[in-house]
Amino acid sequence: MTSPQQNSTSAASATINTPLLPLSDAVQHALAVTKRGVDELLIESEFAQKLARSEKSGKPLRIKLGLDPTAPDLHLGHTVVLNKMRQLQDLGHTVIFLIGDFTSMIGDPSGRNATRPPLTREQIEANAQTYFKQASLVLDASKTEIRYNSEWCDPLGSRGLIQLSSKYTVARMMERDDFTKRFKAGTPISVHEFLYPLMQGYDSVALHADLELGGTDQKFNLLVGRELQKDYGQEQQCILTMPLLEGLDGVEKMSKSKNNYIAITEPANTMFAKVMSISDEMMWRYYDLLSFCSLEQIAHYKKSVAEGQNPRDIKVAIAQEIVTRFHNKQAAEDALSDFVNRSKGGIPDDIAEMNINGAPMGIAQLLKQANLCASTSEAMRMVDQGGVRIDGTVISDKQLQVQAGTVVLQVGKRKFAKVHLSA
Repeated sequence: MTSPQQNSTSAASATINTPLLPLSDAVQHALAVTKRGVDELLIESEFAQKLARSEKSGKPLRIKLGLDPTAPDLHLGHTVVLNKMRQLQDLGHTVIFLIGDFTSMIGDPSGRNATRPPLTREQIEANAQTYFKQASLVLDASKTEIRYNSEWCDPLGSRGLIQLSSKYTVARMMERDDFTKRFKAGTPISVHEFLYPLMQGYDSVALHADLELGGTDQKFNLLVGRELQKDYGQEQQCILTMPLLEGLDGVEKMSKSKNNYIAITEPANTMFAKVMSISDEMMWRYYDLLSFCSLEQIAHYKKSVAEGQNPRDIKVAIAQEIVTRFHNKQAAEDALSDFVNRSKGGIPDDIAEMNINGAPMGIAQLLKQANLCASTSEAMRMVDQGGVRIDGTVISDKQLQVQAGTVVLQVGKRKFAKVHLSA
């Protein structure tokens, strides 16, 4: 790859300076798809012209998404930006899945109130393999350009890094809200953290990106990329930020730490049931951010509900779509059957089965040992709330001693275990 530093084009070409092109129906459709569910598209008029020029020339736009492989597991909240990439991919544009193996060693400070420890090379490589494998459940892997930013960051060297650092001032860096808060609070900010947005921006220069995607917390970094492209004489990228997806509670953002998440590697039945548990109102948010249904289809669904159709039927459709994407169509059909069976008080077929010794055993202790409750106190609370069943019968006695034998335990709507209890 030619080093961006070797580009001698005048910075005057850094913005779109071609005459405004009329927007065809196809371009207007592409713009509508791009804007669907987004938080912000900057600058929309520029991106519209990029789309029009792409249609006229037949040359696809270069769409960049950079992800640091800081953890190996993804949930549906992580896939919001991947879904947008897939939509742009389906429009015929080139999507670049950029693995930040170099920037991961710095540690992204975005949205953090403390320095994030950098990862080792071994951790990065292990996470990156799992990350793309899971991301490929959303993206068309055969049409995805995979890059590692160490390709151009490692050769940059000390001299290049110093030259790059000269393009941004400390004052500009301190415009970042998280840096400002940490500085005012007296929380340490390491010098290397200032390098992160610069290196992320340099990625856009190296890749000649037309559009870069990221979460709302990445806006500053994306803008740095836009400014650096101008410094290097390139046409500036547009930026698109995606909102954070609320979790199952409909309030907090989806997070494993808040236990309101749907992991993309969860069993099909669990995934289906969790989607069905979201509120009718939140269902439309999930359609906007997670579904590949057309805007026209979603409008049809909304009209049907307004005319009296049960929202549950529409929720089933997105639950099946999501399960099919991360498993397969048959798994989605089986998950629906399992959900209907559970709704009628039935017991699912794929419950965990285990042997436990110590009969007779108190119900609270048994629930804990069966991994249905984290503690005996939680088990007691679930009994008080009427959320515990044995063989389909609600248990109200917290002091119940369960005798030897085989029983099916249930906690809440989704937790089951078949226990062979012996003395």
